Amino acid sequence: MSQAIKFGTDGWRGIIADDFTFENVRRVAGAIASYVLKYEDAGRGVFVGYDARFASPRAAQVVAEVIASAGVRVKLANDYTPTPAVSYAVKHQGAAGGVMVTSSHNPWNWNGVKFKGKFGGSATPAIMKRIEEELAANAAPKGTKAAIVEVDFKKDYIAAVCRFADMDLISKTKFKFAVDAMYGSGRGVLTGIFADRGVQYVAIRQELNPLFPGINPEPIEPHTAMLQETVVREKCDAGLATDGDADRIGAVAEDGSFVDAHKIFCVLLRWMLERKKWPGEITRAFNTTRMIDRIAAKHGRKVHETPIGFKYAADLMMEREILMGGEESGGIGYSRFLPERDGVLNCLLLANVMAEEGKPLGQLVADLQREFGPHYYGRVDLHIPEQMKLNAIERARADSTQALGRYRVLTKENLDGVKFFIDAPKNGNGAEAWILFRASGTEPLMRLYSEAASPELVRDLLSIGESFVTKG
Repeated sequence: MSQAIKFGTDGWRGIIADDFTFENVRRVAGAIASYVLKYEDAGRGVFVGYDARFASPRAAQVVAEVIASAGVRVKLANDYTPTPAVSYAVKHQGAAGGVMVTSSHNPWNWNGVKFKGKFGGSATPAIMKRIEEELAANAAPKGTKAAIVEVDFKKDYIAAVCRFADMDLISKTKFKFAVDAMYGSGRGVLTGIFADRGVQYVAIRQELNPLFPGINPEPIEPHTAMLQETVVREKCDAGLATDGDADRIGAVAEDGSFVDAHKIFCVLLRWMLERKKWPGEITRAFNTTRMIDRIAAKHGRKVHETPIGFKYAADLMMEREILMGGEESGGIGYSRFLPERDGVLNCLLLANVMAEEGKPLGQLVADLQREFGPHYYGRVDLHIPEQMKLNAIERARADSTQALGRYRVLTKENLDGVKFFIDAPKNGNGAEAWILFRASGTEPLMRLYSEAASPELVRDLLSIGESFVTKG
């Protein structure tokens, strides 16, 4: 009996040896090959890359063999590669699509497969639906075996991100950066760029270790603890981190405090609107800060709120001029570069803002809080049984649920999960308080997200939200 393979917001992932088996990798690759043969110009070939996880190089080889045996030429990465480097190659070399073997930010015992559209970004919901249809039909096309050629996807990509950011300005800065690859496929990329240009940096977790000792390769707390300690000890002006496949960013201020992805997005957005004056609208996921809306409103820019998953931002980037799109987990992209999240590029752009403004990262965040009001954010991941997860969502949706603990629920939104807007203090012109309950589609967990005008209120809402989920 074949195991069910379920696609999430950005492809398929599973636990190594239980779900992520070479047999299942072959099934997914067969579905991708069939999709490419039916709906794309298969003569343009498919590019395959992989991250630094256990079994990733071998699984990428398996993917390449399946696609090549369907008669589709394959370019296979010759080294661990950032996901956006594969996406960049797909777009600029005109491939029919790209495959990345990665489980992104998941723990060490997970792996997965992402598919990238010919436009160089996360496959749109329509593409994912077609691949799922091929998978359900157990598609495994055969043709005249095509060539598999090993290539370097990193070189052109590194040159491109260095053109997009102002590397001349960054190299003149006296700022010092701590750079954390989190044992992921961004290893050596940012450090190489800085080394080539004489930018001061301290590097951590660049070595290959698929066990990701002590952390998940996700650039959020508590996994950023070593980066935070390094920034303080080495007297750095910022810490920059990329996740397991280097498509997400995390950051640390000069005092060692963690800077969440929402503040990173806002720092970059404000700079683009005020300094760069680039045109375009903005997309943000349902679980991101509403400070983005305040910054956009000041500059007369439209904001599109999307379900969670970068593919929805990519979809909009296909049809409209989108300056910037992002999600809660540190995935931020620009349609004028690629409709794709990019941790390496965003690290460079953050350094670019610091260089242009002449301020360390913490000061840039403080400027935002002053102008647009205090916004604080938190997230809790609850690993709970499936039934408890479903019950909690049902209760949250129910009209009878009009309060959360001692707080009154003002309104609810259901774009992706259930979001409560809470009657709570705004601390002057601070954030409207909200909490979002969202059940993962691919894992046995529920995530709670909250934003409010003080860190204490965020913690309180998350704590009450956790009780709501677990105690009923």
